[in-house]
Amino acid sequence: PSPGIALGFSKSTFTYEELARATDGFSDANLLGSGGFGYVHRGILPNGKEVAVKQLKAGSGQGEREFQAEVEIISRVHHKHLVSLVGYCITGTQRLLVYEFVPNNTLEFHLHGRGRPTMDWPTRLRIALGSAKGLSYLHEDCHPKIIHRDIKSANILLDFKFEAKVADFGLAKFSSDVNTHVSTRVMGTFGYLAPEYASSGKLTDKSDVFSYGVMLLELITGRRPVDKTQTFMEDSLVDWARPLLNRALDEDDYDSLVDPRLQNEYDPNEMARMVACAAACTRHSAKRRPRMSQVVRALEGDVSLADLNEGI
Repeated sequence: PSPGIALGFSKSTFTYEELARATDGFSDANLLGSGGFGYVHRGILPNGKEVAVKQLKAGSGQGEREFQAEVEIISRVHHKHLVSLVGYCITGTQRLLVYEFVPNNTLEFHLHGRGRPTMDWPTRLRIALGSAKGLSYLHEDCHPKIIHRDIKSANILLDFKFEAKVADFGLAKFSSDVNTHVSTRVMGTFGYLAPEYASSGKLTDKSDVFSYGVMLLELITGRRPVDKTQTFMEDSLVDWARPLLNRALDEDDYDSLVDPRLQNEYDPNEMARMVACAAACTRHSAKRRPRMSQVVRALEGDVSLADLNEGI
């Protein structure tokens, strides 16, 4: 059955007119965000369901058939920690994607937004675990496996319980978003890109693992992956954190790493696990990084941390 049915939608293809109606003519009042890829608007379908409608910029380089094939694969993916693709619209050069609406903004917004209350430790752990489960599903339970290609805190959406849903998977190669694309290599790797991507231009499940590790560093430290305003940023967050991660694990002392806004309110055992995962995920060598299912187990506390090195 079409993915729409599972979500209480009746179909997965929409006409442009239907989406224009749902978003009130793609009105500014309904604009949720914009970027190199195009625009996202909130919409309401005739059956009352809320959706997010993403208009891709024309000329994103891939043909109708390829787009359709990719969308069909993604719309079959269902997991509580992944944003569901409800449907799509192709009309002329226009490409639109219709997603379930996730109401509570992004991890980036809550962690780094000005004037946001400090996110407490249990919430950070919940988000780390939820996104790991979503990614693990894409990598290890989908056939063919789906590589996200653009894991970052702005792509982790949150509901009102602060459960994480990973957005925008599988389609990143269609986007021309400046912050994700090869052409921006000269400006550095924007903090999330795995080192091998720079040399090979190839993104694999292990480059997703690296980007996820950077996101863990954000959750641990409260710092952005690349930040012009922070003095330590001769380096990316990863370069800055690497020596501190190893020292923290050796000495069992996390003060130099942990977000000062947490005021030491965290479970040291859970912190040790997240720090170990961040260190393993951001290893320089792709093949030495764990699989996402290993990360899930380590964060859940079900295994000894040595399991992160199993099969490596």
